[in-house]
Amino acid sequence: MSFAELHIEVFRWINDLGKHYAALDPIAVFFAEYMMYVLAAGMLVYWFTRSNQNRMMVIQAVAAFVLAEILGKLAGQFYFHNQPFAVLSDVHTLIEHDIDNSFPSDHTILFFSVCISFLLVRKKEGWLWLAVAICVSLSRIMVGVHYPIDVATGALFGWLAALVSYWAVPKLTFIKQLLSFYEKVEGRILPAKKKSTNF
Repeated sequence: MSFAELHIEVFRWINDLGKHYAALDPIAVFFAEYMMYVLAAGMLVYWFTRSNQNRMMVIQAVAAFVLAEILGKLAGQFYFHNQPFAVLSDVHTLIEHDIDNSFPSDHTILFFSVCISFLLVRKKEGWLWLAVAICVSLSRIMVGVHYPIDVATGALFGWLAALVSYWAVPKLTFIKQLLSFYEKVEGRILPAKKKSTNF
């Protein structure tokens, strides 16, 4: 069996899960379409805890996503294929999607770059975020809009970008200066509550 045939077989095995287990379809759609709102909410919660560590983590996550997305766009210039539902027959398609280059998966890039950034800083719940990233990636195959190679490449780019960002961003003086300036402005607009000393 060639790599291309194996690749299609793996896609079919994951995509056909919904045909055999219909209860998985709404779960796959939720992860594929709406989990990004949960991710955005998580980033906002981390940011507004007003913890310097959490805020630097969110900045690293954003930087990682930008870097990974650049890598993804560059890769897309060298390799091109349309979504599975546009090429293969009998694809279990659960969401609407434009037909364009599906390589690599932008959703996977987003979730792996951000969730790995969380994992590197906050290891306890970071594993939960990693599980979310994996579920989102698999869901993109289950709903019929990506091949395994799309999500695998997106995951690789996201992971590498998160590692680079984790190492590089805290060393950038201008990032620290911008964060300090933001916190001064925020402190004037939204003063932090003083902790009570009464028992």
